[in-house]
Amino acid sequence: MKLSQKDSEKIIWDQMRSHSPPILSNRVGSGFPKLLFYLILFVSATYLIYTLKLLNTHNNIPPCSDQQQQHLIFSSHLQNVTVPLPNYNNNKLAKTELKHIVFGIAASAKLWDKRKNYIKLWWKKEDNMRGIVWLDNRVKTRPGEDDGLPEVRISGNTSHFSYKNKQGHRSAIRISRIVSETLRLGNMDNVRWFVMGDDDTVFVTENLVRVLNKYDHREYYYIGSLSESHLQNIYFSYGMAYGGGGFAISFPLAKALAKMQDRCIQRYPGLYGSDDRMQACMAELGVPLTKEAGFHQYDVYGNLFGLLAAHPVTPLVSLHHLDVVEPIFPDVTRVEALQRLMQPMKIDSAGLIQQSICYDQSKGWTVSVSWGADYTAYAFNTRPVARNPCQKPFVFYMTKVRLNSTTNVTVSEYARHRVPHPLCKWKMLDPSNLDKVVVLKKPDPHLWDRSPRRNCCRVLKSKRKGLVVDVGLCREDEVTEV
Repeated sequence: MKLSQKDSEKIIWDQMRSHSPPILSNRVGSGFPKLLFYLILFVSATYLIYTLKLLNTHNNIPPCSDQQQQHLIFSSHLQNVTVPLPNYNNNKLAKTELKHIVFGIAASAKLWDKRKNYIKLWWKKEDNMRGIVWLDNRVKTRPGEDDGLPEVRISGNTSHFSYKNKQGHRSAIRISRIVSETLRLGNMDNVRWFVMGDDDTVFVTENLVRVLNKYDHREYYYIGSLSESHLQNIYFSYGMAYGGGGFAISFPLAKALAKMQDRCIQRYPGLYGSDDRMQACMAELGVPLTKEAGFHQYDVYGNLFGLLAAHPVTPLVSLHHLDVVEPIFPDVTRVEALQRLMQPMKIDSAGLIQQSICYDQSKGWTVSVSWGADYTAYAFNTRPVARNPCQKPFVFYMTKVRLNSTTNVTVSEYARHRVPHPLCKWKMLDPSNLDKVVVLKKPDPHLWDRSPRRNCCRVLKSKRKGLVVDVGLCREDEVTEV
């Protein structure tokens, strides 16, 4: 119940009349000293005035903002000490660039000769990239051959750390310390992020920068993604960044980690790998994983075509486990396949592996543009295997791409993958007669500055041989429908 000021005054006055005067009058009537009577009356009147003033102040106080409320709370506890609140709106950050990132790459001397070729694909020494490859033992370096690689160092001695996991290898300890060891090297001027990855990981650095620009590097951030495998996530964690797919740690968090990590590692000798040790220390620091689906662990085997062709609507940041999956393009080596991927990456990195779907109604075809199992095994939706062999899709792989400098449009050509197909009685134009698809797309470096949305796809009428498709931003009211 809420009382008005007038009601409050009446209640207090009635209380004073009903209780104080009888006591005082009895004592006065018994010869009680007048001076003491007037003193008690003065104190009572003072109390009444003070109470009324509080009520009046409470009823007339203007509403205050959250910021003012917080200031009042601070002032009431700290008296005259004021605590300024952070104001990020008036302090806009300059955009994060490649120069603000330091890479820590985990590698082994035994596999270095082979896996350094993956690093050469994405490492850009001419762009003054910063990073260290951390090895377990020394390797021979060949003059000229290794010039395009980052600096190579040997990890510190970790023999004094306890390791009790019978299924793992104690190299996990040295790998978990890579960010801290890199930080301790010094010369960290203008560093905002530390990015961890393996020697068989390929980064799309432009997209990595796009993702990190979403976050304030002055705060504590631990950014990465899960495994594609349910079993891996169940066995390890759904809140852990899988290290092979890469993860990013903001500079302040890296400093906090370096101060406590060695003590933290000693507390978890039974853990399996480096990434679960990293997560354990993050948990002690109170920092959860910020998930970005563009980091790819790829705990799978065989052909990645389905995963790549149905990539989530997010920038492709990394590809991992390239030694255990098939080449992403057929009939070439793994490195050659990735070199082919570098062509569209240089022209339009933002749109890499993004899927668009459209229909050629005149022919009855569904067209899914992307260059690119078992639904119980993976932590994402999968397409069921078609029972009818005639529902098997016709796959076209990218063979070449170029940028038309006059129109600023990329022209990429896809050739049909020649594999046996059953004889089918089509109720539409026979798709087996199609050998080539041409895709036109204007590069869009600001694709991820807008809200996530797939590009739209349109089948064009053209005199070119084969199917010609245009991909780009969706027009107003444009939807994917037959």
